[in-house]
Amino acid sequence: MTPLRPLLIAIAFLTRLPVPPLGRVSDRESGASLAAYPLAGALIGALLYLAAALTQALPPLLAAALVTVLWALITGALHLDGLADSADAWVGGMGDTARTLAIMKEPSCGPAGVTAIVGALLLKTGAVAALLDTGAALAIVTAAVAGRAGLTLLFLTTPYVRPSGIGEALSHYGPPGASLGSAVAVTLLAAMLAGWPGVAAAGAGAAMLIAAQHAMSRRLGGTTGDTAGASVELTETAALLGAAAQAAG
Repeated sequence: MTPLRPLLIAIAFLTRLPVPPLGRVSDRESGASLAAYPLAGALIGALLYLAAALTQALPPLLAAALVTVLWALITGALHLDGLADSADAWVGGMGDTARTLAIMKEPSCGPAGVTAIVGALLLKTGAVAALLDTGAALAIVTAAVAGRAGLTLLFLTTPYVRPSGIGEALSHYGPPGASLGSAVAVTLLAAMLAGWPGVAAAGAGAAMLIAAQHAMSRRLGGTTGDTAGASVELTETAALLGAAAQAAG
């Protein structure tokens, strides 16, 4: 496997950005790509930071809305879908594991799911606007990195409760040392480059990840693809809010 292949696999899975044809991706290759997830987050963040720079002449709220929409387009709304499915399942499952997992597989999006998506987008837009207004846009990169680093840590520490799918390959074949090192190193670098807002973003994102992982473990005994996607959205949103609060203070 070439050195760039894990990163290309990560980009292909986590985004809708074009990559060279990858051919068949084995379970072991999918697992190996876990170490590149934080780097894919850095790429997403860099593109969003560029968009913020290009729209700086616009009012902050309008520029933030454009950045947030671009964020969803780059990722193909993959994690928003997981957030919606998880919200519907958490509300409809009423504490029952089997019912929660069953609802999560349903293709429709209920009121809880719609509310979760709208809430996440509104909070992200407001936080990004605050970061743009205070000159702390680099914290957007930290938030994008924190979301994917959090995903890496989630798969390293949490059982995958569905017996098939790419999540199982990530959980079983992800290289622990390289993945942990990548998650910590890339997040710390992104936080330091963004200054105190970046540090606040990393801290808030970590706190949200711990809370999400605890909720998954209590309700499901582990994670699924949907709850993993939800964790990305929750971690990113918390990171942005933490950064915005610090920058405004």
